[in-house]
Amino acid sequence: MAPERPESEELVLAFLAEAGDEFVSGEAISDKLGLTRAAVWKHVEALRTQGYRIDAFPARGYRLAGVPDRIGALELRPLLNTHDVGRVIHWYEEIGSTSDRAKELADEGAEHGEVVVAERQTAGRGRRGRMWASPARRNLYFSVVLRPELPPARAPELTLVASIALCEALRHAGVEAGIKWPNDLLAPGGSKLAGILSELAAEPDRVEWIVLGVGVNVNARREDFPADLRDSATSVLLERGQPAPRALFAAACFTALEEWLDRHAEQGFGAIRDAWRERSVTLGREVAVKVDGREVSGTAEDLDETGALLVRTPAGVERITSGDITLLRAR
Repeated sequence: MAPERPESEELVLAFLAEAGDEFVSGEAISDKLGLTRAAVWKHVEALRTQGYRIDAFPARGYRLAGVPDRIGALELRPLLNTHDVGRVIHWYEEIGSTSDRAKELADEGAEHGEVVVAERQTAGRGRRGRMWASPARRNLYFSVVLRPELPPARAPELTLVASIALCEALRHAGVEAGIKWPNDLLAPGGSKLAGILSELAAEPDRVEWIVLGVGVNVNARREDFPADLRDSATSVLLERGQPAPRALFAAACFTALEEWLDRHAEQGFGAIRDAWRERSVTLGREVAVKVDGREVSGTAEDLDETGALLVRTPAGVERITSGDITLLRAR
């Protein structure tokens, strides 16, 4: 027999999942994966301890009867066809912040595309240090380490790249989401579905790493949100009336993110800018933006070539690179 491979447990799971409701003999798994029968049994027992329900009957073999609602490597890798994003997954049942852990890993040399994902965050945060509500096993919380070949001035472009990818994944999940500049995904009624937080380390002429932190409200119920957010937040479950398989949704996010990162690298920001415009719920709207202690009011007209928002005010066009934006009425 071939030596036992590190991914054997994952391969056993994938083999059982492919069989669906059918039983698979231990001999067939052994022959297919090059494992001893004892090794197959050991991996089945290990999977059971992780929450997988696997039936076993003499002369019939094994059958996968149930899977845990979890979004770890075992659940995600069989669903991925990416070349970088999610090929290495660091999974946590509970963590303070996926982004804090991803930054630690980046400083330790984590490669481009490594992902930290958690079932629950105790210190999840959005922009400007705001708390991100992170109930256990309801939503998707992940951070990805990126090592783009970009000067620091272009790093904000990747937040817009990620917003397009999330918008695409949400639409495929059945919610006609739109992008609110610079980093929020909104449901058709204007409630918040997802947010993105980007942080980086850079030298004067190049980005060392960027960590994109993402929170998506997937299966949160109304009561899962803090009372002060129940009128402004929503989830895929609340919008479409049925839960979404979290592992499938996470895989869709990783796939879309990688596709748009590749497009950005190959075609530049111009292609991203066009795609963002098509998905925007900001452009053409009257907005109020808090910038450095003052408020700018006007019509959101466009993105410039760096991703800044151009707002036409009575005094002329103002270029906004960051700030808290409120959408007012349509033009």
